[in-house]
Amino acid sequence: MSVAEFEQLEAAAPETVKLEFVRGELRVKPVPDGDHGEIVMWLLERCMAQRPELRLYPEQGLVVEEYGRGRARPDGVLAPKRYFAGRGEWSDPDGVLMVVEVTSTRPGRDRAEKPDGYAAAGIPVYLLVDRERQELVVHSRPVRGRYRDVHSTAGLGEELHLPDPVGIVLETEQLKELMA
Repeated sequence: MSVAEFEQLEAAAPETVKLEFVRGELRVKPVPDGDHGEIVMWLLERCMAQRPELRLYPEQGLVVEEYGRGRARPDGVLAPKRYFAGRGEWSDPDGVLMVVEVTSTRPGRDRAEKPDGYAAAGIPVYLLVDRERQELVVHSRPVRGRYRDVHSTAGLGEELHLPDPVGIVLETEQLKELMA
């Protein structure tokens, strides 16, 4: 399937279905549960409180992977306020500071496949909120399609520093109840 064919299919899909095109494969993004949404809102509030000039945009379509061959809808995309105005369904990620995924029914994709696509697109930070493993994993410093730095919290309740250009500190104590 080509990117153009994917975009036609995605445009015709019902609103209840979210599609992605990762590594040349069509993917159906799982419908998030209530805790998933609460985690995204928790992160959105922290980002806006510490960096009011930025916004965490939920489900924003991004052109990813090498040569723009992929299309993804991260659970959150941190970018300057109004960055996506007038950009349409699938946006170039050049001004994006961070993407966020919160694991759901298929955590393997969020752990193994998506980091490479986001790194290849040059997105500086990828934050994975891994509910199954009860940890937050920060990927940073993309070089030649891979993140060079990967570190995680040892457990929930710790303070997590998101590296520049994000520069946000997360107190993760509240996540204990959402990720139990």
